[in-house]
Amino acid sequence: MRQTPADDTDPRIPASARGGYVLAGLVLAASLVLVFLYWRNAHAREVQAAEAEFAARVDETSAQLAQRLATYELVARGGVALFASVARPSRRQWQDYVDGLNLRTRYPELVGLGFANYATAVQLSALQQLMRDSGEGLFSVWPHGVRERYGAVLYMDPRTRENLATIGYDMYSDPVRQEAMAAARDSGRPRMSGRVQLVRDDGKPGPALLLFLPVYRAGDHPGSIAARRESMQGWVYSPLRVPGFVDATLDKVAYRPGLRIVDVTAGEELLYADPPPAGAPAFAKSTTLEAYGRRWRLDFSSEPWAAIDARMTGLRTTLAVGMLASLLLFGIALVLARTQLRAERLAARMTESYRRSELRFRSAMEYSAIGKALLDHAGHIVDLNPSLARILGRTRAQLLGTAFDGHFVDGADQPQRGRERDLAAGEGVYRGTRTLLRDDGSLRQAQLTFSPVPGNIGQDITRLVQVEDVTDRLRAEAQVLALNRTLEARVAARTRELTLANRELESFAYGVSHDLRAPLRAIDGFSRLLEERYGAALGAEGRDYLARVRNAAARMGSLIEALLKMARLGRGGIKPVPLDLSRMAAEILAELRAGEPGRTVEVEIAPGLQATGDASLVRNLLQNLLGNAWKFTRDRPDARIEFGREADGAFFVRDNGAGFAAEYADKLFRPFQRLHSQEQFAGDGIGLATVKRIVERHGGEVHAEGAVDAGATFRFTLPAQAPDEV
Repeated sequence: MRQTPADDTDPRIPASARGGYVLAGLVLAASLVLVFLYWRNAHAREVQAAEAEFAARVDETSAQLAQRLATYELVARGGVALFASVARPSRRQWQDYVDGLNLRTRYPELVGLGFANYATAVQLSALQQLMRDSGEGLFSVWPHGVRERYGAVLYMDPRTRENLATIGYDMYSDPVRQEAMAAARDSGRPRMSGRVQLVRDDGKPGPALLLFLPVYRAGDHPGSIAARRESMQGWVYSPLRVPGFVDATLDKVAYRPGLRIVDVTAGEELLYADPPPAGAPAFAKSTTLEAYGRRWRLDFSSEPWAAIDARMTGLRTTLAVGMLASLLLFGIALVLARTQLRAERLAARMTESYRRSELRFRSAMEYSAIGKALLDHAGHIVDLNPSLARILGRTRAQLLGTAFDGHFVDGADQPQRGRERDLAAGEGVYRGTRTLLRDDGSLRQAQLTFSPVPGNIGQDITRLVQVEDVTDRLRAEAQVLALNRTLEARVAARTRELTLANRELESFAYGVSHDLRAPLRAIDGFSRLLEERYGAALGAEGRDYLARVRNAAARMGSLIEALLKMARLGRGGIKPVPLDLSRMAAEILAELRAGEPGRTVEVEIAPGLQATGDASLVRNLLQNLLGNAWKFTRDRPDARIEFGREADGAFFVRDNGAGFAAEYADKLFRPFQRLHSQEQFAGDGIGLATVKRIVERHGGEVHAEGAVDAGATFRFTLPAQAPDEV
């Protein structure tokens, strides 16, 4: 009874195999737990690293803001130094100093650098008088009103329209500015104002700050508040916009944190705030910055958790790889658990496959119409099929163990057989044709195919040879070759006969044309004598008849001449040379213009038209086509002739002349076929036939297109290399 193979649910599977499945499940669960624990720890480390990086960026940003403010102090101290060297610098000296700082490029957030004079009402009047006397113009202070002390802007550069508008403004009249100015005066140190609205902003909102540095009389070093107030000249100040200050400071900071600046010197006053992020920040930190008498709180915020998680691609990759490794371990354990069962089932299938393969090989050997034999290393027949026994003319028992080469006429050629075996061993397959000697003495041609074949262990089988009797096929091929040779001889004979016939026909045409000339000359001569001597007696009607006779004779002479040209065109050989068709066409049209200088014809010849052909024949071709175009555009006031080449390589001659009906296109290239009367357009009807013959002798084709009173187009091709005449 046939036994079905076991599957995974078969109760015949031993308990150890089921234990393997349980072990695979435990391996999967343990590996997934380990991967999750590792991922959680790694995620915590990444979060800590991100938080530490955020803290470092906060410290770096705070330091850069403080350093930027210190830079503004250095810029302003240069102005203080200028007042230390000159009692009161002139407007020009102050402008040159500020222009040298190049504030617009180096510090675009600074509005400028200015000087505000500290004076009483009396001192202010003296200053105004001094400025008028020195030619600096009228200096007026605003807002108007009598005050105990004034801090009017005397200089403000760069000299922009907005900065010039601040000249004369009494900053000491503004409480916020006055607080910082008084603190700088009494302390002798730079002081920053609270949030102000710059005068130049014209009421537009925008947080700004002013940095004031006190200027005392040159040479004074006051040590007390009273001495400082007594020696006070004014303040060098620099207004700056808070957004520009932040952007300029943090412009090159990578992953810039969110920033909010609040002045907490007296209460809370917002100076700057970045746009809020899309989500809640992952981290936040606040620091304090002491800025020239002001106390600022810097509130920093990081990116949302989603953005930070998005950068943790390594963790996601680690998690994915870990899960994949867990599944891989599970798969390996599962495979190991099923290995023995699969091995047993595979062994059974391989045994069955081997048996079937052996059966198929035996069937192919047994029932093949081509003779086959297995040979050992010495070339003896180990096994064969009935077809080989039939081809060799012996029984299977008689052939087993015999030398395979001994059944052929050239079997004794051992060196040749050795070369065949070497080829079969090196290249795999060797084919050849040998002569078979049968027991009845008949000789047959056999085609042999040797190929290596492995045998069973312990067997000496090295090659498989296939033998096919090709005697009948070779005989049929020999008969075909013999018929081909006979056919070639018949074709050569017919070619010679046709050549002789063509030559006789050309000779006949030449002879007939030559013999017809003598009667025509006699008719023309006697007609001329008759007109000269007896013209008066004949009368007008008789002379008209004589003129018609002479015209007919001349017409007949032209036709005979054309016939001779056709005959000569078929006899000459072709000598192909490179040709410049553009130049050749230009020469032909120049000759036509010289023949009719009174005509106006627009001619367009494409440059660089090249071809290969016989120079005289191709010139004859162009003369006929261009001459026809010239002739048939005779009645056009806007006559136009065009010679060029199309995209497919065909040349064309196009005109806008009389044209022709499309149904008569095939008749144009027949000798003596004319579509117009002799009175309309003179001609002998042989030109286009000559064109067709020349093009065909070069291996090309010619076609015509046209319409009545719409012009005509003739297209022809010339190969790159004209064929030699046979």
